[in-house]
Parts: sequence; C-alpha cells; structure tokens
Amino acid sequence: MYGTSQLWVAGRWGRAFADNVSSNWWSLKASRTDPGLARSVNFMSAWEAGAALAGVIGMDEIVAEFIRRTILKIPVAEIGKILRIWNFIPESQLKTINLKQCKENVSQDVVELCKKKRASMKEAAILDIIYHQTCQIKKIWTVYKMTKAPGEEVDLSDMEEFKDSFKKVLQRALKNVHISFRDSEDTAVWIRIAWGTPYMKPNQYKTTYMVYHSQTPFVFISHCRIKKYIPELWQALMTAGNYHKIQQMELRSLYLDSLKAIVFKQYNQDFQTYCLTSLEEENSEVEIVDPRIIHENMKEKERIQRVTRETFGDYVQPRIEFAQYKLETKFKTDPKNGILAEREEPFRCLVKFSSPHLLEALKSLAPAGIADAPLSSLLTCIPHKAMNYFTIREK
Repeated sequence: MYGTSQLWVAGRWGRAFADNVSSNWWSLKASRTDPGLARSVNFMSAWEAGAALAGVIGMDEIVAEFIRRTILKIPVAEIGKILRIWNFIPESQLKTINLKQCKENVSQDVVELCKKKRASMKEAAILDIIYHQTCQIKKIWTVYKMTKAPGEEVDLSDMEEFKDSFKKVLQRALKNVHISFRDSEDTAVWIRIAWGTPYMKPNQYKTTYMVYHSQTPFVFISHCRIKKYIPELWQALMTAGNYHKIQQMELRSLYLDSLKAIVFKQYNQDFQTYCLTSLEEENSEVEIVDPRIIHENMKEKERIQRVTRETFGDYVQPRIEFAQYKLETKFKTDPKNGILAEREEPFRCLVKFSSPHLLEALKSLAPAGIADAPLSSLLTCIPHKAMNYFTIREK
C-alpha cells in the first residue's frame, strides 16, 4: 500500500501531467517531492505507474493506450471486421475511419472515437478477447480435463451460473483480478483474466485466456503468466463446473479449433473431405513395359492407399504443428559388447517432429514412398489418444 504522503504527491502531480509523461520524467518529478514514491515507480513504464495509481490518476488514458496497442496487434485486413464484431463504435462512425492509412493513424482514430464514448476497461477487454478469437494462433493452447467425484452425476447448470460462480470464487481468493467473459457461437465461453498483486491493480498485459464448453469436462487455456495463482484458478474452475479434479492433458497446439476437434472427436465431421492424390496419376510419365511389374505396383499402391485411408480417414486432419517423444528406456545391445552394455540407468533422449501441418505430413509419407505402410502407431495415435507429448518407458 502507498503511504498518505505518496498518495498526496500522486494526487498533486499525477492529474496535472498524466497525459504526457515518460517513466524518467515521472521518476524525476516524484523524487523532488517524495523519494519513496520515486523508488516505487522508477522501474515502471509510464502506463504501469498509472495502473499502480489508478485510483488517483483515473483510468481514461490507461484504457486509451490499451485500445491503441490492441489495434496495432490486429492484422490490417481484420481491423474493420473486429471493430464491427466489437459493436462498441457505431457503424456511422466506423465509416469515418480510413482503414487504408498506416496502422498507427488508424489506432489513433479508433482511440479518439472510444474517448468520445468514454470506453472503460470492461469494453477494452472485450475487444482484446475478440482479437484473440479471430487470431487464435498467437498463443499456444493447452488442454485440461476435469473429472467428477466417483458416483457424482453430470451437472446441468447453465453457462450464466458457471460465469457467476467462477467470478465469485476467484475474486474472493484474489483481490486484484479483472475477469471478462464473452460467449462464442459454438456454445463456448471465452474467459480473460488480468492478474494483479495484493498491492497493485490488475496488469492488463499479463493475462490468461480460457475457453470452456458447457456440459463438457474440457477447458483450453493459454499460458498462465502468474503461476503462483494457478491453485486459485483451478479451484474457481472446479467449483463453477462442479468438478472434483483437474488434470493437464499432453496435448498442445497453436490451433485451438484443431484441439477442439481432437478432444470432441469431430475431425471426421467438421473438416472438409480430403482426397488422396493417386500415385498412378503422379507417376503417369514413367513408362514401365513389363506388365507383371505394372500389376505388382498397382497392387502395392492400392494396399498403401487402403492402409492410409483406414489409419487417417478421407478427411483433412486436425492441425497440429509438433509431436514430442521423450524416451526413457534401457539401451538394447549385446551384453558382451558396447560401452552402454552395463549401464543401469535408462537411456534418455528427446525426439521432436515438427511441421506446419504434422498429421497431414504423416498421412502423405506412405503414398509418397517415403515410409512403409502402416506407420508406427506412436505417430498415428495422436488424434485418437488426444496427445502430442509422449513419454516412452520400459514396460
């Protein structure tokens, strides 16, 4: 908590100069009146210092800067779309913004319109959620699964009850936390949490994003910036959803929709049909004279396509960009030979497969003649087991 003299200094100088301050100027001015305040804000940026003294300075400029930074993050082609989804600025005023000018000017125009409507952090947080809903691949999402206690029935409480309970539990445990909700079209709710400390207001740039689907045990969470508050977060989730336990699944990706498709077993329905390219068409220029070889090759191609279809199906695979295998096995070799023959400790190594679209890449290996069919089950089980992190140990 800041002392009385510190708040007096902030009240005297903060309001007069809050609009145009830099961290160095702020520290210098504070040091002339109260060295204690200077030490408190010297390490902060101007906006973080403003957040710390929000009750004295006011939130207007902090909200304006947050909206400006959010607009700067949005791809140019998506700015108009996201602002219309936000629906805070009237359409008639949106038409006055020249979206073809540089993004910095666009952001300033948006901020000016928001100032006229006295936007609060509540509206700014919703804009941030819409940005992350539209540009989901900016964060790595991890899947968590909640479970009921033995014999407990499935809870049928609605989403509004879940939101209310979640917010009450988390705010009861943590004083300075800002929670925002936004429903999506697929019956899910997006939750945005800005974390503070016992002595500072929530930092809107240190946030956690969560996606929860009603009546399901799964929750998708971006990286939690404040690890020490994870127990309180888990407690709020389990209480709101009436669950007994929460556990992290070994499944992560940049592509939230693909994670949903995997855990909800929807990838054979929601993804468009994928047609395997015939190897016969690809190699049509290669002339093989011997009819026996032609027959043998055709049978092998048919077998490969059949096995590939049985393994992966005829649809586009969920988009996963990596799979990691951690090996903890004993080194297999002749007991009489080799420097590792008498080693008791497990042989440890890490193998990682990466691709912009890993499952589609694996699906194409056998038809392309790069690998034998069928592929190892360690590679093909990713969508079925809902895992892309594996630890392989001795049986």
